[in-house]
Amino acid sequence: MSGPLLELEGVHTHIGAYHILHGVDLQVARGELTVLLGRNGAGKTTTLRTIMGLWHASAGHVRFDGQEIGAQSTPEIARKGIAYVPENMGIFADLTVRENMILAARGAKNAEEIDAKRLEWVFSLFPAMKKFWQHPAGLLSGGQKQMLAVARAIVEPRHLLLVDEPSKGLAPAIIQNMIAAFRELKQTDTTILLVEQNFNFARQLGDQVAVMDGGRIVHSGTMAALAEDEALQQRLLGLSLGAHQ
Repeated sequence: MSGPLLELEGVHTHIGAYHILHGVDLQVARGELTVLLGRNGAGKTTTLRTIMGLWHASAGHVRFDGQEIGAQSTPEIARKGIAYVPENMGIFADLTVRENMILAARGAKNAEEIDAKRLEWVFSLFPAMKKFWQHPAGLLSGGQKQMLAVARAIVEPRHLLLVDEPSKGLAPAIIQNMIAAFRELKQTDTTILLVEQNFNFARQLGDQVAVMDGGRIVHSGTMAALAEDEALQQRLLGLSLGAHQ
């Protein structure tokens, strides 16, 4: 099917009395990594949560592969092949890495039922997951927990991966490992929508970029064009990507 894999059209989201999204128009191209940028409070996380059905849009349309999903439940959306890695990672601290992965592999009752080839590929991206396979997830470092969060999301093939600030609080060496993992993910059929505050991280990975401000998309285009235009960076984000390289 042609056209964007994910499309938001005129999406408004209210959380209680608060009007967070004010008519978001966003397209995520198939097979590409789109970065969602913006200052704190711009509505980036609310956009991801609205796509995932954790909050429902009060107006507008959310379409996945041409089908309206805005009124569907989170489990229904997940079954379409959409995975979400929240900013807080959402891992089960009292369970082992192995048990976390089993829960993420739909239909697997034990580790032996996880696709072995797929699991070895995940281990190649994040070797620490194999090393700490039997360790409680709560004892992992911050970087290892983030690796586990992403590993769970990709333990089965997904059509769309929503990731909220994967590099937040990570050491530079771990960030480079995460960049390498996302680069390899981009070689698969997985489409990625990534919220990120680390602009060097975003610049290295993004094919397309959308910038949010005040609950709206105020700019969209290629990441390459934004990375080359410091005046545009300053106007949209109040900083220069070059300062973060």
